[in-house]
Amino acid sequence: MTPLTLVIGNYNYSSWSLRPWALMTHLGLRFTTKRIALDTPSFATEVAKLSPTACVPVLQQGEQVIWESIAIMEYASELAEGRGWPVEPTARAHARAVAAEMHAGFAALRSAWPMNIRARNKKTPVTDAMTTAIKRIDAIWQGCRAQQVAPGPWLFGHYSAADAMYLPMAFRFQTYGATGLSALSAAYLKTALTDPAIAPWIAAAQDEAETIAAYEAIG
Repeated sequence: MTPLTLVIGNYNYSSWSLRPWALMTHLGLRFTTKRIALDTPSFATEVAKLSPTACVPVLQQGEQVIWESIAIMEYASELAEGRGWPVEPTARAHARAVAAEMHAGFAALRSAWPMNIRARNKKTPVTDAMTTAIKRIDAIWQGCRAQQVAPGPWLFGHYSAADAMYLPMAFRFQTYGATGLSALSAAYLKTALTDPAIAPWIAAAQDEAETIAAYEAIG
């Protein structure tokens, strides 16, 4: 197979980069990672050479370029014989639905709580919109775990793209202290945060020297 290169932003801050990296890692795909630091004078110039949107992540395979997180994860799943999604059709549709909901929703929560893996105990005012978002995510996690379709600790038993989509939110909940989660959701949060597969990403985030002031100023 032609080698894969995943172009990402900062480990500490780039939630969209984390998602395909986590799934590709869980799928056991062999790939290299190219990091381009966010919020630097060279970022836009470098990424524009790789992506028509000048955003990360970007997956390169030879002359082929895939520049959107969901598309990258779909392609990764195809390379892994469909293992990126549940096998059972109804569960697969459910997983795609909750993944799409994360992709398009929860703007108030994501804006107020940018991903910052290194940070702890950041406190911000919690608006009604944020509370509604937390409750909805709790309902998604609790519902998926209660209807588990295969053995395993993940949303649908086995790790899927749905888990990768919600992983940055797990880090947000840790950083800013989300409260009121159900027992099933709290257990899932612990599973996501202690996943051995993502330990290299967390270590890389801890080792990064760059900071983005707008992300650090919150809380």
